[in-house]
Amino acid sequence: MATLMVTFKIEHEALKEIDAVAKSGFYSRTEFIKAALRDKVEEARYRKAIAEIAPFKGIFKKKKTTEEEYERIREEAFEQLKKEKGFK
Repeated sequence: MATLMVTFKIEHEALKEIDAVAKSGFYSRTEFIKAALRDKVEEARYRKAIAEIAPFKGIFKKKKTTEEEYERIREEAFEQLKKEKGFK
């Protein structure tokens, strides 16, 4: 995949914190920032998916359905939604 250069401004203290964290677990400042941005995008996708399925919460409730069954159904529905929307 081709990459593009992006330029932005950041406070000196924030950059020092990023560098300290990057050194402790990532190869470089750039890799750390790229990973942080990917995480933020994935979080936004997750929140959007949750918001899309939220209206269906409780729609299929029956008195004899157990909590375990609700959880299984919810997970199946979320997995199907993830596949349809292209989430990881």
